[in-house]
Amino acid sequence: MFIALFSLSPVVALAQPVPDLGPEVEAPSLEDLGSLPEVEFDEGGKTVADGNTEITKLDTLFAQLASSEEPSVAEALANEIQKIWLRSGSDTVDVLMSRAGKALQADEHGLALDLLDTIVTLKPNYAEGWNRRATVYYMQQDFGRSLADIERTLAIEPRHWGALSGLAIIQRRLGQEARALETFKRSLAIHPGLENAKSAIEDLEANASGEPI
Repeated sequence: MFIALFSLSPVVALAQPVPDLGPEVEAPSLEDLGSLPEVEFDEGGKTVADGNTEITKLDTLFAQLASSEEPSVAEALANEIQKIWLRSGSDTVDVLMSRAGKALQADEHGLALDLLDTIVTLKPNYAEGWNRRATVYYMQQDFGRSLADIERTLAIEPRHWGALSGLAIIQRRLGQEARALETFKRSLAIHPGLENAKSAIEDLEANASGEPI
């Protein structure tokens, strides 16, 4: 069940207990991460098409996304990628994901975690399960566990711009601005339409140069 993380050494170094940020720091929210794709399945769930077909389709979509200059086209491509990411190949996991998504939106973090714990146990190679659990831990300011789940997400799908953005946001909150800048740039290279990443990069570069933000 353990996944080699040799290519993720900066992330591994971060996946340790993190310091208390203090009461003056604004609490995390879903707004920090942008909108998460909705998890809606037909009754009985959905089954995944041939794995090789989906991998080929993902590669094509990612190539188109990276070169897209039209925001509406980029958004459509990103939505197609997210739809593929959400498919677990298990009716049971699909139902649990739908329930976990609703619990997260309702701020029922305990219920969301219980459901996501089951999901990652049933389907340990399902990247979106780890990503969603990382999101819940982030909302609870449990950044150590959030980072650990981000590692798992990126080990399965290194192009997951949502996980990269979450990593960058946590790095920034921890004052690791150079790392955050690099990570935001990685996410933007994958999905050039990420407005939150563009804004963060501008702020971090201005801050690094000493210019007023």
